[in-house]
Amino acid sequence: MTKKAIIIGAGIAGIASAIRLKVKGYQVEVFEANNYPGGKLSEFQLGNYRFDAGPSLFTLPEQVEELFRICGKNPKDHFEYVKLPVTCHYFWEDGKTIDAYSDTYKFAEEVETKLGEPSQNIVKALKQSDYIYRHLSPLFMHRSLHKWSTWTNPQALKSYLKMGKLGIFNTMNAANKKSFKHPKLVQLFNRYATYNGSDPYQTPATLNIIPHLEFNIGAFFPKKGMHDITLSLYRLALEMGVEFLFEQKVEEVLVENGIASGVQVGENIHSADIVVNNMDMVNAYKSILKKQKQPTKLLNQPKSSSALIFYWGIKKEFKQLGLHNILFSEDYKKEFDHIFNQKVIFDDPTVYINITSVYKPDDAPKGCMNWFTMINVPNNQGQDWDSLITEARKNIIDKINRTLHTDIEPLIEVEEILEPRTIESRTSSAQGALYGNSSNNRYAAFLRHANYSSDIQNLYFCGGSVHPGGGIPLCLLSAKIMSEMIE
Repeated sequence: MTKKAIIIGAGIAGIASAIRLKVKGYQVEVFEANNYPGGKLSEFQLGNYRFDAGPSLFTLPEQVEELFRICGKNPKDHFEYVKLPVTCHYFWEDGKTIDAYSDTYKFAEEVETKLGEPSQNIVKALKQSDYIYRHLSPLFMHRSLHKWSTWTNPQALKSYLKMGKLGIFNTMNAANKKSFKHPKLVQLFNRYATYNGSDPYQTPATLNIIPHLEFNIGAFFPKKGMHDITLSLYRLALEMGVEFLFEQKVEEVLVENGIASGVQVGENIHSADIVVNNMDMVNAYKSILKKQKQPTKLLNQPKSSSALIFYWGIKKEFKQLGLHNILFSEDYKKEFDHIFNQKVIFDDPTVYINITSVYKPDDAPKGCMNWFTMINVPNNQGQDWDSLITEARKNIIDKINRTLHTDIEPLIEVEEILEPRTIESRTSSAQGALYGNSSNNRYAAFLRHANYSSDIQNLYFCGGSVHPGGGIPLCLLSAKIMSEMIE
């Protein structure tokens, strides 16, 4: 008899889990409270502008391609992307700019020319990032940290001898100040802490693993936009026979004698041999698992930062802007202090502008651009968000005007806002945190929920709030780690 798996949530990890379990021979049903797949990785239309709603950076495309290959399909027939020659354009108010070329040596030359930073410092730092990746990714990204077999395999034993070189005992900022002479370059590399909602002045230097993904491997863009990651995998799942049930909110995970036996949706009971939770771990325990033993220590961990996003249709083309753009704060340390300690928004925020119409012109009318304009903000702890958002909008516009020497307000044709409260309500992310628990200490990797329940048999977990973490590649890897635990 075919075994049945129920997946709660059609986020990108839930879709990937469905595909992997289908390949293993399971009958798979995915229950999703919204009327669309993808979770944060969705899209919307605003007037004549199309926007990718959520994650805007695409790395490790092989994690997407692998899902097609295990289904016996050629990824290129279903999903196309291009490698970015420039990963990001950086701007400071004093007029300094840096184009972060994907070619290491071209990037090093750019930094030496623009900032006077010796090119060998860039090369050395990116080699160190590669070193961290080679030693830690097999341990932290591709295996469960909650199984003894992870810690006793040969790769792990080799890594134990190199812990001092992997940045575990230092902060990201301290490591970057040691690597670079110019404060602007320290700031540029400190930015990678925000990729999982952390503070570079607190998070361990092991997070200097992240630049390796952008520079040594590469950053990419799906030809049809980021949402095509969701759509291509959703179509693949449908072709494989996965059943999606939208606007079907799971009320409870059913547990009998310590074994997950299915879910309750409304008044209906749906039985299953295994249940996979793709919902935010914290909110899952507060709602659909509220009758079960609570992992109190994990639930009480500080949460990552959130985001305030203004989706703007801009009636002008800015030739100096690319797909990814950063307008840096003049006081980075104070900005993070406001986010993580004061729980408010700094009046000189670092502004990220993502413009997909640079690579996908039909996302905006001719002569226009679709700006996904984002700043990092604290997670929702009951702040007066209406006042904070009004003030932040003014400060963001002032920052853009000062840095790009423009007057952006009259150019805004359409506007939509996403903020911590709506992030939580739409995606069930606890406190609107984008990446689950914070990574602001050296033990953070161990303070994420496992990909399985240690208390409830046949209950598994995937997604950005559990191991190995947030972001598209790690969400896809969470599905892989989870599925490898199942017979």
